Amino acid sequence: MGEKSLREFFDSLDRSLFIDNAYSTYAHIDTPLPIGFEQTISQPSLVYYMTKALQLEKSHKVLEIGTGSGYQTALLAQFANTVYTVELIEELSLKAQQRLKNFGFSNINYKIGDGSLGWGENSPYDRIMVTAAPKRIPNTVVDQLCKGGIMILPVGPFGNQKLIKLSKDQEGAIKTEDLFAVSFVEMKGKYSLEQ
Repeated sequence: MGEKSLREFFDSLDRSLFIDNAYSTYAHIDTPLPIGFEQTISQPSLVYYMTKALQLEKSHKVLEIGTGSGYQTALLAQFANTVYTVELIEELSLKAQQRLKNFGFSNINYKIGDGSLGWGENSPYDRIMVTAAPKRIPNTVVDQLCKGGIMILPVGPFGNQKLIKLSKDQEGAIKTEDLFAVSFVEMKGKYSLEQ
């Protein structure tokens, strides 16, 4: 994924089109904003950073956990071959599906359900992006990452979260790297209850 092409597409993507409430007025500000159902659209600089950290290639199959508004999904779909995205809240997923269809994306598969379990039937994935924070790294999802794969996710309880880059080498060994402190909504679902 070329740095220039990611930057160009990111700069051209109008975040206000992913917010259907009064907060759309503030879409140009680099801050998270509410999208309903106690969920947020992440600040643009963080979305850009996380996308860049995934090191996407056009051949990649990507799993996204937390479709939300579809803003992050659009960046993944632009630079990957196929995206599988899971959203727990039906209304958010349906709105995102319509938005992304309007953008002309045809390489996105949607699931309404428990993202804490991943999307096992289509695994393994070259890249995994998680946009809600589990209290610890979810092994169920890590198992769905292919050898040589990269996963970016926030981990920890609200108020004490860090962004982690998890890599799996060709032998299947896992390496994690703490990137920096973040603040994401907490992951909901079966896995998040098993703490």
